[in-house]
Amino acid sequence: MQTEWQVVGQSVRGATHERNGLPNQDAIHWLPSSGRGSSVVLAVADGHGSARYPRSHIGAKIAVEIATKLIDDFLKSQDNLSLIKDATEDWLPRTLVRNWTEAVADHLKAEPLSQDEYVSVGLADGPVAYGATLLAAAVTERFALYLQLGDGDILTVSDSGVVTRPVSKDERLLGNETTSLCAAEAWRDFRVSFQLLRQSHPALILLSTDGYPNSFRDESGFLQVGSDLLAMIQEHGLAKVNDSLAGWLTDSTRAGSGDDVTLGIIYHPQITQID
Repeated sequence: MQTEWQVVGQSVRGATHERNGLPNQDAIHWLPSSGRGSSVVLAVADGHGSARYPRSHIGAKIAVEIATKLIDDFLKSQDNLSLIKDATEDWLPRTLVRNWTEAVADHLKAEPLSQDEYVSVGLADGPVAYGATLLAAAVTERFALYLQLGDGDILTVSDSGVVTRPVSKDERLLGNETTSLCAAEAWRDFRVSFQLLRQSHPALILLSTDGYPNSFRDESGFLQVGSDLLAMIQEHGLAKVNDSLAGWLTDSTRAGSGDDVTLGIIYHPQITQID
């Protein structure tokens, strides 16, 4: 029996941004992949937020919308696993960055930088004003693919509660340093993973901006969130967990990083066969 992947998510403004009157720089978007049965595409993005990137909240919103549509359209047009894997490693990052850059250029043409924004960006090109990171995941009954540019986290959780990272760490990301969609040849900085789901699949996939893991004292505390969320979803249901999610994330930013916090959840319920 086939079950549908389910997806929810929330994004909350950081406590520091609330105090300073700044907007939420994060964005989240997802698309159930219509026409392909049980599959879904989810993306989260984090605008850089500093004065050098005055439109990064817009850049993040553009990024998640571009990523989900591009990946969804591609998956609906392809059925060859080898081609999909190759595209995940090369074509998708290249095309995603190109489409984002073009969309940013269109926005910039429609709404040129103000004098204050121009001074903030300095000698850099206009797209720098929109700088953001991006994480995306797509999952079907046959495979999962993951793409990550910059900081933030992607976690997978097995039915037994084991938490893993499907994408390798980028050792260059230290402190507040991050790779970005606005960088030259940004597609080269994507970390990607393609996984066949032959025998089993994740019960849970989590995508979060860095404001969430940075709200924990250590990495083990953050990783525990994966197994804890799975247990709560299995006991209370995904909808009820989602109803509480914004409050939990708000508590995290107030007690922790002070940064914007975004969490997207993809869940695959278990099917119990009854003879």
